[in-house]
Amino acid sequence: MNAEKTVREPLPRGFWVIWSTVALDMVGFGIVAPILGRYADRYGANGFQVGLLFASFSLAQMVFSPILGRWSDRVGRKPVIVISLIGTAIGSFITGAAGALWVLFAGRLIDGASGASVSVAQSAIADLGAPKQRARMLGMLGMAFGVGFVVGPALGGLAALGGPHVPFYVAGVLASINAVAAIIRLPETKKVREEQPVVAHVPKQRNITSFVLIGFFSVLPFAGFEATFSLFGGSRFNLTEAGTAAVFLAVGLLMSAVQGGLIGPLTEKFGSLNLLRVGQVLVAVGMLFLGAAVVWPVLIIALVLMVIGAGIASPSLTTLVANSAPEAKRGEVLGFQQSSNALARVIGPPLAGLAFDHIGIGAPFTLGAGVYLVAIFVASRRSLQHAK
Repeated sequence: MNAEKTVREPLPRGFWVIWSTVALDMVGFGIVAPILGRYADRYGANGFQVGLLFASFSLAQMVFSPILGRWSDRVGRKPVIVISLIGTAIGSFITGAAGALWVLFAGRLIDGASGASVSVAQSAIADLGAPKQRARMLGMLGMAFGVGFVVGPALGGLAALGGPHVPFYVAGVLASINAVAAIIRLPETKKVREEQPVVAHVPKQRNITSFVLIGFFSVLPFAGFEATFSLFGGSRFNLTEAGTAAVFLAVGLLMSAVQGGLIGPLTEKFGSLNLLRVGQVLVAVGMLFLGAAVVWPVLIIALVLMVIGAGIASPSLTTLVANSAPEAKRGEVLGFQQSSNALARVIGPPLAGLAFDHIGIGAPFTLGAGVYLVAIFVASRRSLQHAK
């Protein structure tokens, strides 16, 4: 009897095409992100301008995620993803060909607006799978992000041997190839109907608004961690740039393993809401440990707790959002969630930097744990008890 329960349902047709499309897109992002700051320095950018350059990507993503999501609800997922990939290619080529700092900003804004397609890909995954499969599928989609961030920087480093502009051209070519492949192979998952049912506006739906708040207060401290860990590691553990890169490589691999292998069976056993709460607690405890870490064992324990916690909380939250959204508004709802996350990525790094400079080396993580407690509180509100 129990043998039947251990057999997993096969993934729907088209899943791996969407997965590979996202993975290639993230490889392109991984090529650009680590080298953008030094590239901008060639055009006279100071530290504040470099920060604005990174923030411009998230700002564009924040604005365009709900727009592209709403558009995908109306015309289908495939055309929006294809157009977004083309936009990513254009943004990368503009960045590579830049002759002035303002051109770099233009390229990042175009790339950020195109990067809003992440929520459309999540919508396509949710369209394909039954509700009980979504957590597993969205977790595996998260693994595609990890693959991109592992492969991308390595590929970008090799491309940089050919010159500072080459990595951006490589990212543009990769996005162009991905767009052509998507046109040929990507399935349309959205069944567009002539008459869509009337539903409440997204922010007025209590569960969805609560989930979006949870996402914001979860991403805010984690974005701060990503921005300031290299400073923290250098101050307390004498980590070089190579050492910091190795830590993030290990974090990416562990995150991919958790999201790709554990989310499915854990969700079947405990449910997405319980996993969300447990994951949040693990991240908060991990951040407290990280803020106090002065020896390597404590640092490793802190990072493992944070990565496992974030690895199970993130896809669980997206699953809850997708399951709570009306089918006709799923793209818009997931876009609204991505928009909130992007806002957190704009605000989180500078706040963490200020805490590091003016309060203390471990302050970004100690305060981040406090912010995570807000997310835990929101997740425990009675309005979420009806989520499945």
